[in-house]
Amino acid sequence: MISNMRYWFFLVLIILVYIAGMFATLFENDSAQFAVMAMRMVQENDFLSLFKGTEEYLDKPHMHYWLAALSFKIFGIHDWAYRIPALLATLFGAYSCFGLGKLLYNRETGKLAVLIFMTAQTIVLSVIDVRTDAVLTGSAIFAIWQLATYIERGTLSSILLGAFGAGIAFSTKGQIALLVIGLPLLCHLGYTKKWMAFLNWRVVVGLLVFGLTIAPMLYAYYHQFDMHPEKIIRGKGNRSGIFFIFWEQSFERLSGEGVGKNSSDYFFFFHTFLWVFLPWTVLGLLAYWNRAKTLVKSKFAFNPNNEILTIGGITLIFIIISFAQFKLPHYLNIVIPLFSVLTASYIYGLYNNPERKFIKTLLGIQYFILGLIFIASAFICYLVFKLDNPYNYIWKVSLALAIVYYILKQEDYYFKIITISVLSSVFLNAILNMHFYPSLLKYQAGSSMAEKIKENGVPVADICKLSPAHTWGLDFYNKSPVKISSFKDIEGKKNIWVYVSDEELRELHQKGFDWDRQYSVNQFRITRLQAKFLNPNTRKKVVRKMHLVHIY
Repeated sequence: MISNMRYWFFLVLIILVYIAGMFATLFENDSAQFAVMAMRMVQENDFLSLFKGTEEYLDKPHMHYWLAALSFKIFGIHDWAYRIPALLATLFGAYSCFGLGKLLYNRETGKLAVLIFMTAQTIVLSVIDVRTDAVLTGSAIFAIWQLATYIERGTLSSILLGAFGAGIAFSTKGQIALLVIGLPLLCHLGYTKKWMAFLNWRVVVGLLVFGLTIAPMLYAYYHQFDMHPEKIIRGKGNRSGIFFIFWEQSFERLSGEGVGKNSSDYFFFFHTFLWVFLPWTVLGLLAYWNRAKTLVKSKFAFNPNNEILTIGGITLIFIIISFAQFKLPHYLNIVIPLFSVLTASYIYGLYNNPERKFIKTLLGIQYFILGLIFIASAFICYLVFKLDNPYNYIWKVSLALAIVYYILKQEDYYFKIITISVLSSVFLNAILNMHFYPSLLKYQAGSSMAEKIKENGVPVADICKLSPAHTWGLDFYNKSPVKISSFKDIEGKKNIWVYVSDEELRELHQKGFDWDRQYSVNQFRITRLQAKFLNPNTRKKVVRKMHLVHIY
């Protein structure tokens, strides 16, 4: 394994990259939306009800919002405060990867799994563009680790901690959490044939702990929905929140009912995996193939030197989520800890591998990925958003020199594979967090307009909008949801501010409204990038404007 000094140097670099992204503006839609939902909990002192704008929110349980609200209570309502639970959950998940890797293999595999997990592209992104998946991923892998420990050692503390982790995961995302935790463990039980571990009084205690952990979430659902059968939620009355979270939720996701359909591509997650696990993608696929081949050759006969928990969990989860009619890339976050442990075991096995030519080929592949990252970084820094701060060159050149040093350093290919992979992720995400995202977010109208409102002393209470379209960035940074009005509502009113699109501005003019002050900002859906936007020469063709006008 790499030296402790280099290992901790890498961890410090990775955490610094995470911290740099903590201060970026919140992304619309989900990050800013969830932050507003948690903010309302704090402002209205109502921690039992969830609202998405004017609508009552049934879709996801409360844990993510409670943790964000707690952070707001402690640190104040800031974008970086919203990200603190996600960062802590990711560090917790990384430590759990270490524990699971150590349990299934050895300490060195566990340490390597931490580096792989924390540098996987989708995990880094999940602490910047924070949704519910960071808390889900961290608590789920913790539960898997502790429950696998119970299966192997039968300790009461392990099943209690595992049940608690499963409860937090379930209270964060619902049924998918139990699926993610249960499938790998079932594979492990089937392979090791240690079914008797769950015919034990300790399991009853564990179930009790699980029930107590999810009780606050169930009560919140009961309070908001079951106690009010008259409420119409998604066109239906008499909705039970408890029935929804135990039964309806995942079926809605699989069918697309309620949340809509966005992809019937059954291979969506297979090609999405190619980028979400960068820079470890090729190594991860080889690890999967190598383990699958070994298991098939042995006809799945038990071998104490093998395990099926990771590959079995990955396979079954992939199959199930691929049939969902509503798919998003971050749904894969839940399998990244398993892939990290599996890939770590494969890389660790390379250390004593006599096939030096093959390992040299793997190093060449990682060099190729590094080369692509350098090209992408140059594209970002010198074409998409040109550097305008000379201080940016200091850390970029320093990182580049560190990479060159390790490329030229004479050492075993095994160490170089790990080092080049980690530094590839660090370099790319440092560019993204400290240059690309800050530049990109200037094209997010809501947060940009909130800055102008603050700079010009516009009274937040006097602002309204003419469309029910959500304005999460503006809501969060104003620390107040924008009121929805109509042309009829504002007719005859004086001294009000109206937030409008280009089309609504023209309609205001056509209807005879007049204004004496106007602030305009660029608007682009930044989470749906396209070539015309990335090209500065064609960017104006796809960027719209949002306006704030003062009707006097």
